Amino acid sequence: MLTKELLKQVKQIEILTKGMVNDVFSGEYHSVFKGRGMEFSEVREYQPGDDIRTIDWNVTARLGHPFVKIFEEERELTVMLLIDMSGSLDFGSIEKTKRQIAAELSAILAFSALKNNDKVGLILFTDRIEKFVAPKKGRSHALRIVRDILSFDITERKTDIKSVLEYFNHTIKKKAIVFLLSDFMDKGYEKIIRIIGKKHDLIAVRLRDEREFLIPEGGLLKLKDNETGEIRYLDSSNPGLKEYLRKKLQAIDKDQKRLFVSSRIDSIDINTGHSYIKPLVDFFKLREKRW
Repeated sequence: MLTKELLKQVKQIEILTKGMVNDVFSGEYHSVFKGRGMEFSEVREYQPGDDIRTIDWNVTARLGHPFVKIFEEERELTVMLLIDMSGSLDFGSIEKTKRQIAAELSAILAFSALKNNDKVGLILFTDRIEKFVAPKKGRSHALRIVRDILSFDITERKTDIKSVLEYFNHTIKKKAIVFLLSDFMDKGYEKIIRIIGKKHDLIAVRLRDEREFLIPEGGLLKLKDNETGEIRYLDSSNPGLKEYLRKKLQAIDKDQKRLFVSSRIDSIDINTGHSYIKPLVDFFKLREKRW
């Protein structure tokens, strides 16, 4: 049963994100995500300057004077949202957790697709497939996606990006626009992400929080792994240890970016402590320049 608090959260996200879609993202979305091609619409009489290659010879022969075919962009696309629901997504050091940010980003993408008459589907995953929502259109469907993300009941679960990409590859056969929202605290998905990148338009959305990269000064810190529940202690006053962790995180970050570039996959970095509008707008502008 839906709680009043959950319904309130869904409504707040709808109001917040629909305004952004109408003011900022809808036109950008349409211009960077093209349809699959051109489809026949109708015929009309030939006019001077028309490309003779578009002449419909059957209609021309039947009516005795030239007619040309009119084509329109085959607009309808399928957008798939692959959302990491593992324990680490419930972390957020400022106002919102990574999961809350993922819900808002999903709403923006879903309403942008809806405004452009595209279908939207959803896969929630941890170290297993938690939920699959088939691609559909409509406002109620978009709100259902937001509700499913917010209402998901997390219980210390790990991340398996390889499994969700393999599941997606077997489930969705037609080319789709795929947004993979995760903090990418995982490994072993390098091969399958390249396969998906060749077949579909895959965009990696990396959800980050500054506290994951900046260790505060606090002496001996008690830390809990949100995915395994494991407790560890860290001496934050040890400069050698902090430097080691900093370099390790930087190396992981560089390896991920290198993988995305080599796989020809676009990526967007979203920080829970900053507005996600600028990174999204910058992404759309970058894509638009390439067309």
